[in-house]
Amino acid sequence: MTDPISHLSASRRFDRILVGGHWIESLSTGTAPVIDPANEETIAEIVLATREDVDAAVSAARGAFPGWAATPVAERARLLLRVHELILERADILAQAISREMGAAMTFARTAQVPFAAEHVRVAAENLAAYPFLHMRGTTAIAREPIGVCGLITPWNWPLYQITAKVAPALAAGCTVVLKPSELAPLSALLFAEIVCDAGIPAGVFNLVSGTGPEVGEALSAHPDIDMISITGSTRAGVLVSKSAADTVKRVALELGGKSPNVILPDADLNKAVPPGVASSCRNVGQSCSAPTRMIVPRDRLAEVERIAAETAAQFVVGDPRDERTTHGPIANRAQFERVQYMIGVGISEGAKLLCGGTGKPEGLECGYFAKPTIFSEVTTEMAIAQEEVFGPVLVIIPYDSIEEAVAIANDTIYGLGAHVQGTDMEQARAVAGRIRSGQVLINYPAWDPQAPFGGYKRSGNGREYGIEGMEEFLEVKAILGYEPD
Repeated sequence: MTDPISHLSASRRFDRILVGGHWIESLSTGTAPVIDPANEETIAEIVLATREDVDAAVSAARGAFPGWAATPVAERARLLLRVHELILERADILAQAISREMGAAMTFARTAQVPFAAEHVRVAAENLAAYPFLHMRGTTAIAREPIGVCGLITPWNWPLYQITAKVAPALAAGCTVVLKPSELAPLSALLFAEIVCDAGIPAGVFNLVSGTGPEVGEALSAHPDIDMISITGSTRAGVLVSKSAADTVKRVALELGGKSPNVILPDADLNKAVPPGVASSCRNVGQSCSAPTRMIVPRDRLAEVERIAAETAAQFVVGDPRDERTTHGPIANRAQFERVQYMIGVGISEGAKLLCGGTGKPEGLECGYFAKPTIFSEVTTEMAIAQEEVFGPVLVIIPYDSIEEAVAIANDTIYGLGAHVQGTDMEQARAVAGRIRSGQVLINYPAWDPQAPFGGYKRSGNGREYGIEGMEEFLEVKAILGYEPD
């Protein structure tokens, strides 16, 4: 097939969508610019597809579903492993695309954004090969079957990682998909689509339609031939998708916002607990839904925490994401930059203690959506900066007087996506972790585990991604009574 974006260059127009294994022209004449957030220059134009384009993609996926669902497990696993291989082979151009479309530092794109995305594919193939799609319960067979055609809606902050976290388990389960990547960061999605085709995934199994949420996202959510919608995005977007999907009673999986706590227990070694906490809160320039942006610390150790936190942030290098010395690039787009600036201003007006950072751009970075890593202390739970998701390099430090209060503060949020606990007494750390209302809790900064299910309590969503549970989201359960007679 023709490679539509073999090389990234300025002002390129991508007016095709992937339907039924072919790059075809969209019926739309509308486009949106893809902006490099480091210099605010237009690097590409992406077509904004129509509802008719969605119909064509869904039709292709529906036609391909019976054959893909019947494809032997070993063959599906082999093809997924080929996708994994191609991601690794093309890692550098993928990292370049991610850096240019959403501003990730190249070092971070190469060491996290791309390899973690590849891991989702490898894990999906591994889980598929060993999964018991049928087992007996007495004389009844419990079968798990692919749910059907899935609409997948992914965000701009981890553009490739979130795609593979959905596409890989869906394909492993035997589903066919229509992907709508963010129109703000679509380049890595186009490169991934090339990889899927080059890996030999059958035509129609994977389809890509670029466009906006109100047009393409809503069309997918409401489409009668879509059996499931999975979205990663804001809580507001998740609510709109759920409402749109309700009339057709399709399954909806939501991975939404967060305001994750990081509880520093009284016995924690602050030199081990605070620096990684600051780094994690600002990882990906704070543009991660599970970022631990509320550091909850013992009041009698607040001054020491403040000192270590400020010293840690001072080591960050904000600048050109293509410079190997840069640790933190720009905010991904203008709207998010303005949101971050607004929320920093809110924190100052609320009377929180500003340890470092603040509004405005770092000195010497007047062009681009660069923000100062910002830390507030002496924050109380009623402050907006303790409750609202900022989605930028902003950390708030909240003091507590007892472990009971620390747990209450951790749970004082409408969200429940991720959480952290730091302490040397593991029994106490486990007990606190067990009391936090969150879909995932990390004790003492463990290594990332792609097999650990990820998803939210409360307004952080429903359903799970990653690991076996991530694949099971795309499966229906069928009971066949009398399958094995007495």
